[in-house]
Amino acid sequence: HGIQVERDKLNKYGRPLLGCTIKPKLGLSAKNYGRAVYECLRGGLDFTKDDENVNSQPFMRWRDRFLFCAEALYKAQAETGEIKGHYLNATAGTCEEMLKRAHAARELGTPIVMHDYLTGGFTANTTLAHYCRDNGLLLHIHRAMHAVIDRQKNHGMHFRVLAKALRMSGGDHVHAGTVVGKLEGEREMTLGFVDLLRDDFIEKDRSRGVFFTQDWVSMPGVIPVASGGIHVW
Repeated sequence: HGIQVERDKLNKYGRPLLGCTIKPKLGLSAKNYGRAVYECLRGGLDFTKDDENVNSQPFMRWRDRFLFCAEALYKAQAETGEIKGHYLNATAGTCEEMLKRAHAARELGTPIVMHDYLTGGFTANTTLAHYCRDNGLLLHIHRAMHAVIDRQKNHGMHFRVLAKALRMSGGDHVHAGTVVGKLEGEREMTLGFVDLLRDDFIEKDRSRGVFFTQDWVSMPGVIPVASGGIHVW
């Protein structure tokens, strides 16, 4: 959809959107997971998020999680008067199963789903992105597995390339790393990712790793998410 459409859907302008990942990532029942979602959203967050590992395990099947998260969402919205969201992880083993989960999220009236685009693959991601665009869902992109591809300097593919591919494949926001926290990245390099995801025209800037100008023309931007171990302690 793009950055402006997302802000219109959420009715939130002029500030960053603030969210968190529900922890512990594994082990909670669906009901306790929903309770944690409610407390976070009621406390002032715009979004909460499934961790990439939260999928459909025996202790918390995806349909149960979707139901309790939707309940938490509506309760927090009613009490705060704000539009809230929870990134429901729709990643699955087949495109058909992913679309089934996205459809279930849409039926519950939740505004956003999530996909691990590198583990799912670009074709699956584009399939889900088209479904989300056609059905009014926002799509959050998690970059789980990216370090296997981009961390080793002597081989693989740089995250700058993966980020550009994601913008073309489809998604409303993607984890772009951060310059603080446990998953710290180099500051100028990270800002280069942010520019490539968000802006319409990017000037050549070698200090940020941008070696050529990039004109995205009318392709919508992607919100870069500052991710990775940002906490208050």
